[in-house]
Amino acid sequence: MDTHTVETADDRREPSTLRSTLTLTLCAFAVTTAEFVIAGILPQVAAGLSVSIPSAGHLVTAYAVGMIVGGPVLTLLTVGIARKPLIVTLLAVFIIGNLVAAAATNYFTLLAARFVSGIVVSTFFAMAVVVAASLVAPGKQASAVAKVALGFNLAMILGAPLGTLIGQQFGWRATFLAIAVLATVALALLVKLVPVRGVPTTGSVAGELRVLKSRDLLLALAMTAVGNAGVLMVFVYLAPLLTGIGGFAAETVPVLILIYGVGAAFGNLAGGWLSDRALMPSIIGLLASLAAALALFWFAGQLQPAAAVMMFVVGALAFSVIPGMQTRVLVTAKAAPTLGIALNASGFQIAAAFAAWTGGQVIDSGPGLASLPLVGACVTLVGTLLALVVSIRDAR
Repeated sequence: MDTHTVETADDRREPSTLRSTLTLTLCAFAVTTAEFVIAGILPQVAAGLSVSIPSAGHLVTAYAVGMIVGGPVLTLLTVGIARKPLIVTLLAVFIIGNLVAAAATNYFTLLAARFVSGIVVSTFFAMAVVVAASLVAPGKQASAVAKVALGFNLAMILGAPLGTLIGQQFGWRATFLAIAVLATVALALLVKLVPVRGVPTTGSVAGELRVLKSRDLLLALAMTAVGNAGVLMVFVYLAPLLTGIGGFAAETVPVLILIYGVGAAFGNLAGGWLSDRALMPSIIGLLASLAAALALFWFAGQLQPAAAVMMFVVGALAFSVIPGMQTRVLVTAKAAPTLGIALNASGFQIAAAFAAWTGGQVIDSGPGLASLPLVGACVTLVGTLLALVVSIRDAR
């Protein structure tokens, strides 16, 4: 009888963990859709609030700045708060931010709502990653992280296009309202289905900051920033690369980006599986493969069939490295994992901003647009070498 009871509990544990992880995936889908969708409704927002397109573009910047600054700062300010109430409150603030955005009567109110939403998103996503990793057995953390990050991929593939369609049909306010409704459903599931346990916190700012003394953590954060900067440089300028160099018609660019997104979803899950089996060797191999793929994209980018195939390959490899990198941060920031992941998210956003600026310099003052994938490959190769250094340190 006792044996049967134990077996039943074990049988139930995995479905329960799966439900919790899928709930966190839905949460990630909601918050990252809010990040991406603004690009699709930018003209409607500009017209509705009587501002210029460049001014409306600052709504993207406000969200990103909120994530960069808010993640580490808010994580430190909330170290003493119980984890379950905190993660619920963060998602609730995100919902309120989108409701305010939907009701905004002027540009500055919308700008403030976007900034506040961005502030809580970084810490929320960090907590979602840490909670997902805490729900699974050792050796399966990368796959759990990959499932949460799948929400990020689906936001690119489904969330942003659907949000844009809603904005075009019913007005841009309806887009923010739809995101708030989706996040409310996710919040209800979060409260009911997701246990938050085994997530350590020091209870003090000084205790959290002590984790920054770890050279391994600093190297992990640098590996994320440098390892992703090259492909981000290419992604930012993907449309002009496809039309100006590849010769694709502008109408085909959304389809090609969709192919990139499908590859990203596949690569994300595959990368989680690989990283669970051999963390650092997988990161090194995947980064080296990404560098090679970017170089091949530079070489064959003018051949449309090859360029279309490379969109899937580059998307898959670009996202395959992320679960392993997040897991590496978790491993090296055991005393303050939420702060570690929040810093990692901020580093990723900073890398994206740096990549956009560097890519612009390459185009305007350097070898030109056509060389961008090759430059990205070289940057990714530096990230590969950094990962190799990390691996050698581990071996020692």
